[in-house]
Amino acid sequence: MREEIGYVPVGEAELYVEDVGPVEGPALLVLHGGPGGNAYVLREGLQDYLEGFRVVYFDQRGSGRSLELPQDPRLFTVDALVEDTLLLAEALGVERFGLLAHGFGAVVALEVLRRFPQAEGAILLAPWVNFPWLAARLAEAAGLAPLPDPEENLKEALKREEPKALFDRLMFPTPRGRMAYEWLAEGAGILGSDAPGLAFLRNGLWRLDYTPYLTPERRPLYVLVGERDGTSYPYAEEVASRLRAPIRVLPEAGHYPWIDAPEAFEEAFKEALAALVPALRGPLVD
Repeated sequence: MREEIGYVPVGEAELYVEDVGPVEGPALLVLHGGPGGNAYVLREGLQDYLEGFRVVYFDQRGSGRSLELPQDPRLFTVDALVEDTLLLAEALGVERFGLLAHGFGAVVALEVLRRFPQAEGAILLAPWVNFPWLAARLAEAAGLAPLPDPEENLKEALKREEPKALFDRLMFPTPRGRMAYEWLAEGAGILGSDAPGLAFLRNGLWRLDYTPYLTPERRPLYVLVGERDGTSYPYAEEVASRLRAPIRVLPEAGHYPWIDAPEAFEEAFKEALAALVPALRGPLVD
């Protein structure tokens, strides 16, 4: 199998990239969650389903294995991540592609689609698009009644518990799923930088609600979510409704549904890929 690993400069950033699979295969750019995550867990979890695709896994600017950037809010915006994605596709000679986005990566994917016609569609896994809604869920996870202000919700929740404990409670329906994820993530040994998360926090991430930009899309979109992922469900139903996109809700699955419900996830994921492939292989449309 072809595998090219290295660093690709894109504007102010230098991204760690793993470009795998046949060059002539339908291309997918993978947008991990965060902000400040990395693509390692997604590759480990999804690569077996993506045989025959050209898949570009990359760590977003300043995140994971990509080169660090200073904690400057100007450098960490959704606009910057969108621009990086488009510049990366250009640098790799990928003229058309689909997007495979997880969590926070969904906002970036949707904004790429809004701006760039050569993005042919997207699969949104456990999408995060409404951060005030998510802040309210974190408050509830901490045993609090949500307040109107999302930043106050976050502040009060974090007074009670560490962020990891709150997110774990929402994302993982079972201890087994959490331990399987942690074994994989910690085994990678990727520390990454705090700069992306802190800079996005200063930029008002928890007030970001992308919902008003969700409009019906002619290109294929597919939403896949775990029914027990408290960070994205049931809001994912609203996302799919506004996009007029099909949605598959996987029972007993959390934020990483391929860990919690592998058989159901495989069926749904292959269905989503099958809907996207014709757009990736059709004639180019300017």
